[in-house]
Amino acid sequence: MQDRRRFLGQALALGAGGLSLRSPTPARRAMAPNQPAPAAPPATTTGPAVPVPDLKKLPWTYDGAVKVFRLVAEPVRQELIPGKALDLWGFNGSAPGPLIEAHQGDRLRIVFDNHLPEPIAIHWHGLEVPNAMDGVASLTQPPVLPGKRFVYEFTLDQEGTYFYHSHMAMQEMLGLIGPIVLHPRQPYSTAVDQDFLLVLQEYAALPNNPVPNTMAMEFNWLTMNGKSGPATTPLVVRHNQRVKIRLINLGMDAHPIHLHGFQFWITGTEGGRQPESNWIRRNTVFVGVAQAFDLEFHATHLGEWMLHCHLPHHMMNHMASPVGPMTRHAGAGMAGMAGMAGMAGMSGGGKAPPPGWVAPGANQVPGFPQDAYMENPNMAMDQAVAKPETYGLPPDWSEAIQGMMTIVRVLPPDLFDKIQELRAAAGGRA
Repeated sequence: MQDRRRFLGQALALGAGGLSLRSPTPARRAMAPNQPAPAAPPATTTGPAVPVPDLKKLPWTYDGAVKVFRLVAEPVRQELIPGKALDLWGFNGSAPGPLIEAHQGDRLRIVFDNHLPEPIAIHWHGLEVPNAMDGVASLTQPPVLPGKRFVYEFTLDQEGTYFYHSHMAMQEMLGLIGPIVLHPRQPYSTAVDQDFLLVLQEYAALPNNPVPNTMAMEFNWLTMNGKSGPATTPLVVRHNQRVKIRLINLGMDAHPIHLHGFQFWITGTEGGRQPESNWIRRNTVFVGVAQAFDLEFHATHLGEWMLHCHLPHHMMNHMASPVGPMTRHAGAGMAGMAGMAGMAGMSGGGKAPPPGWVAPGANQVPGFPQDAYMENPNMAMDQAVAKPETYGLPPDWSEAIQGMMTIVRVLPPDLFDKIQELRAAAGGRA
């Protein structure tokens, strides 16, 4: 009974909010094991350069030798493609949440605030943390109640690709996950020139309902870093660079991610970097639920190369089962089907398909239509998703990129440098 009272007392102390960043309450300090902190590094709020297209990095400050991050769970309005937004739950304004980036051996303090209407706890997936910091509500810590705060603190002697997420199952399905990158103390023997990170998620949303059905088992919006193709930002690399792509999956489906044009090495998993003797040569990696993989390759082939989930239903946006017969009178049927598929705004304003796109008598062919109403120049939205990274792509490129898709652009030096100039002019990092 005394232990139970002590636990409840700590729960009340932790749930009160307003904890000091410099001097945690006695109850909070008792739950955090006394681990040695590294020597104080230079004061800075910027981290190593790991691009996370379409996401931000979580900034930090220093309290002595401790890196202090502030993480907030809150409702967010996430635009997947222009004109299509969902009401999700995320971290610090996005779903997935921002990248937490640190180094092997760092001591981290994550000051977590719950701005959701229900309790939550944050699990640090794959990180070897003290049990009291593991983030399982009612088992290793009290639930963090609405409007309250919990302070996580631990020292990490790991490196690799990891992630954080709510340990409330349905909250995960509404967007509450985020990436973690821990850089090694010593650089890898095979250094990379570009290091990208992509978080894979999926949602089931009816056409007129912006709140996903978290109980669904089939999904019609598939995202990379919170965007669906063609709104995903291409990965731009210079010809002959060595490239790393980190993939993280914490949804309901596994995703066979395929890279066109290259064979890659699988050099790391959610367990960290693997010995070179364990590297596997592939062009498709099956990223299971709760897994991470690091892929590396030399960008020796110029061109625009797709990187995508190879599940057919995951290469479309807002799939819906056709109901009733499909007809085309003066092209109206094509636009109508595009609208039926949830692609409002992409059907070319109701224009008829180009000559020759649909064969005469197509409606009499069993199985028609399949992709005829999805992959059509009238579906292109190049201008709506234009950004520096799309500069120089061919006209109507966007109609080929839907669902869990992006593009790896391997460019000659002049075009690569031009895009860097455009990024810098737009306020991005060149």
